[in-house]
Amino acid sequence: MNLFRCTAAAVIVVTLVSACGKTDSRPPEGGSPVPAVTIMTFNVENLFDNIDDPGRNDYTFLPIDDKQSDEHRAVCAEIDVERWRDQCLSWDWSDEIIGRKLTAVAAAILQVNDGRGADIVALQEIENLAILERLRLEYLEAAGFGPAILIEGNDLRGIDVAFLTRLELHGRPALHDIDFGDAEPQRVLDTRGILEATFVLPDGKLITGYSVHFPAPFHPTEMREAAYARLNELRASLPDDRNVFAAGDFNTTALEDRDKAMLDRFVRPNWTVAHEIGCDGCQGTSYFAPRDDWSFLDIILWSPDRGEKATWSLRADSVQIANLAPEQTHPDGTPRRFEMPAGTGVSDHFPLVATIEIE
Repeated sequence: MNLFRCTAAAVIVVTLVSACGKTDSRPPEGGSPVPAVTIMTFNVENLFDNIDDPGRNDYTFLPIDDKQSDEHRAVCAEIDVERWRDQCLSWDWSDEIIGRKLTAVAAAILQVNDGRGADIVALQEIENLAILERLRLEYLEAAGFGPAILIEGNDLRGIDVAFLTRLELHGRPALHDIDFGDAEPQRVLDTRGILEATFVLPDGKLITGYSVHFPAPFHPTEMREAAYARLNELRASLPDDRNVFAAGDFNTTALEDRDKAMLDRFVRPNWTVAHEIGCDGCQGTSYFAPRDDWSFLDIILWSPDRGEKATWSLRADSVQIANLAPEQTHPDGTPRRFEMPAGTGVSDHFPLVATIEIE
């Protein structure tokens, strides 16, 4: 049984009933419902507009009519990977295709919380604030999200990390750079900073979130180690009475974790790994076909208030992979990335969701 099918529609809840794992929204013994906040992380895979952004390698994501010049063909010819080179030359990233992509992403987000989406959504691979605001205003109206949170970074492709939320924002968000030491400059250009934003919880306490997209697996392990170290440094700088989460694409494969003990060294001493306390039967959020291997590239990390009066906790039974929206999944159960020219599928990552609540 897919437990997510039973619990996705009722996340602000208190008591489990029935063999299905359904959650009863009634308060215990006539009391008030337990305040809860649901967090989702979702790498949406190349959410681009079709307007050329000078200084960014967004040549693939243009209408076909804008790809007929010798200059464009020359740029595409410089791409080493044949598949990516063909995409640069032949994909028609039209207004219609963008509409299909936005519709699919919105459906994946809205499949939780009675069709409203999570209270906080950490997003990766967003080109700019304009396309994210279009997603929010035109396709996610039911969610009631406030203005999107995105700060332009230095990634050469132009992809950024972001937040959508219904919670009140406290203070100003910040994008933190990562020092990659002696890494090759061209590799550093293929990285994103760590987006920090602080929100007001239902009881008035604060929660600081980090949306992350660490260097891809083909980059050296040392680059991801530097990213983890920077995240831990940021967490350590916060007050003891602050609830903290980090969510995003950490790009740590199952193989790398087995060989390099990444989570043991950089995560478990400081954070609770959401899918390790819940998500029964979950294989992972990303699938690598050449090795027939699943990985939790996408992770939600939780670090509660360290003060004497800590009240918020991560609810183990709430941790689930959200993969029931139409077109998200291949028949074999693997993520169905957005496929061209048909404009079908969603992303090569599944969203991961978890709920925190007052004990």
